[in-house]
Amino acid sequence: MRRAVPVRGELMDTVLLIVTELVANAARHAALLTREIGIEVSAGAGWVGVAVEDGHPYRPAALESGRLDTGGRGLLLVTSLTREAGGAWDVERTASGGKTVWVRLPLGGGPGGPGGPA
Repeated sequence: MRRAVPVRGELMDTVLLIVTELVANAARHAALLTREIGIEVSAGAGWVGVAVEDGHPYRPAALESGRLDTGGRGLLLVTSLTREAGGAWDVERTASGGKTVWVRLPLGGGPGGPGGPA
């Protein structure tokens, strides 16, 4: 079923960046064990969520990167964006032994009001 969700402005940018980071992490790190990932976008009363599932059992963690490192900041960015928007994220094991990394954000868009600035 398709339905419109009022995600606009800064909140839309946040959702797109989070999806990009989660998919990039799954493609980079889980590809050793699986070539498939799943992406789900969901919405409820007052929230929007995204989840990325892969078949790798490794539970990712937000790690500090060195100033000269060229990667490793994805989950730090997801954590920061999620916190700023007033949301939450976590990692859950799947029945098949992989994991799902999910993020849920309020449609209020945090301090900027509904959807954030247009």
